[in-house]
Amino acid sequence: MKKIKFCPQLFFVIVLLASFFTACNNNDNDDSSQTSRMTVRMVDAPGDYDEVNIDVQDIMIKYSDDTNDSEGWVSIVDDDFTPGVYNLLDLTGGVNVLLADELVPSGYLGQIRLVLGENNTLVKDDAVMDLNTPSAMQSGLKLMVNQTLQPGATYEFILDFDVAKSIVSAGGSGMYNLKPVIHVSATATSGVIKGAINPVLEGYQVEVSVPVGDAVITTFAGETGLFQLNGVPAGTYTVTLTPDVASGKTPITITDVVVENGEITDVGSVSFE
Repeated sequence: MKKIKFCPQLFFVIVLLASFFTACNNNDNDDSSQTSRMTVRMVDAPGDYDEVNIDVQDIMIKYSDDTNDSEGWVSIVDDDFTPGVYNLLDLTGGVNVLLADELVPSGYLGQIRLVLGENNTLVKDDAVMDLNTPSAMQSGLKLMVNQTLQPGATYEFILDFDVAKSIVSAGGSGMYNLKPVIHVSATATSGVIKGAINPVLEGYQVEVSVPVGDAVITTFAGETGLFQLNGVPAGTYTVTLTPDVASGKTPITITDVVVENGEITDVGSVSFE
């Protein structure tokens, strides 16, 4: 019989690769529940002009609050985003423009940066004038946020552009400078319901659902029994856990589940009879 020679180096490589791919799979699973939805909208406080046109090129965020402006910034616009010029005076009376709507990593969010281009203009008495924009503004106007994003929740950030304070006359030259004054407000617009099935129904799926108005938010419990319903607006709900019919188990309802925007409601451990 031919003997198989044991090779310690090869064994070590195999174990290392197995550990690597296991870690990758675990990270993938974790990422699915460790993101938050973030929308960014721009509105305007009116000024005494005909038009104020702002060239928006990018929206970036920074997770830390360090003072190094050159590092840590991440763009949150996707391929559907088209850089463009927006007339701020169109964004009054409840009108706004959606600049970004993306899933971002949950956790502490330090800053938002509004990156402007060079095509900023002012229209006054039918005369079109260039708005001189400092080079620092073209690299990005830094806006402090200091908000902790909970996994699964949705947050809306409003950039309120104060036109009256942002347009500055350059002495008697007849020219105007753009020195943006923007107020940032953050509102959590949804919360999260999570829990666990214990013991797990081995080999059977369990659907978890909650009615929200005319719609129903659903998910399935994972292999370990954990479940999480994301994007649930504030309110009081009934959560239903429906096991596969083949399991022979009866659905469970959990009543009076209170959800608060920006918060995670944990219904705890749930057991099927």
